[in-house]
Amino acid sequence: MSKDTKRGDYKMPLPMKKRRGKPCYFCENHLEDLDYKDLALVQRFQSPRGKILPRRQSNCCAKHQRKVAQAIKRARYMALLPYVVEQ
Repeated sequence: MSKDTKRGDYKMPLPMKKRRGKPCYFCENHLEDLDYKDLALVQRFQSPRGKILPRRQSNCCAKHQRKVAQAIKRARYMALLPYVVEQ
């Protein structure tokens, strides 16, 4: 090993830590399907302004966060949800 690759001289990145905290809502309740017509569930993952919540706030895993985002976008397109909430 050369002098550049030692952890003491050159700070190599440490392995990423696992994400801890609350488990994913869908994984915890064994839900596979997320339907864009289920507005009560879809609105749970939106902010009061109508924005899609990020993963760190919605506590969804990556797989289900993608499905949530797609369901919200479909509900917006079908005019079930507004794009922007006026205040």
